[in-house]
Amino acid sequence: MASKPDAGAGGSSIGEVLQVLRAEFADVTISKIRFLEAEGLVTPARTASGYRKFSAADVDRLRYVLTAQRDQYLPLKVIKEHLAAIDRGLRPTPGGRPAAPEQLPEPAGLPAAEDFGVHGTELKLTRDELRAAAGISAELLAELESHSLLVARGNHYDGDAILIARAAAEFGRHGVEPRHLRPFRTAADREAGLIEQVTGPRRTERTEELAALAVRLHAALVRARLPR
Repeated sequence: MASKPDAGAGGSSIGEVLQVLRAEFADVTISKIRFLEAEGLVTPARTASGYRKFSAADVDRLRYVLTAQRDQYLPLKVIKEHLAAIDRGLRPTPGGRPAAPEQLPEPAGLPAAEDFGVHGTELKLTRDELRAAAGISAELLAELESHSLLVARGNHYDGDAILIARAAAEFGRHGVEPRHLRPFRTAADREAGLIEQVTGPRRTERTEELAALAVRLHAALVRARLPR
């Protein structure tokens, strides 16, 4: 397998990218790479002088496009849809369409972004995709939002929203309505605020460690207060 260009020093030139890709795709040319860029399938950074600088993720993206064309004969429109789905954390299916929301795995078991050849992605679901993945009704989703138990990030929901929605649905089966779950939201706000005081506003590995510790502590405290 050909080694990837080193993007640590600001990325790779289009000539360097061509050299790497030709080890797998003999007919690829600089014109082809420029065409794929013009079609919006890859967006390399530019230097002050206007030269392209491709990151390792850009090269993986090009490799994905070229492989889909060569092995699956997919048109660029479909490949672009695949990439858009990948950017939102979904897995394209062998049949040529992005995965349906109901095919999403459990959030805790989501594949790494590297499995798709695209780096740094997070799960981003539309309203309908969240409903399908969590198996909840539009009415329950609206009620969860009205009590701020679910909050969209921009125009999408992340993987945690699936867990929240599923847990709320399970509570509902025991007669516990979303309005009864507001104490959990209040506690979560306070715990998140405490963690931010310790780690700062930016999310880091330390933030994740403290969040996991907070979950364990919260669960233990709840159990300790239940009748024995």
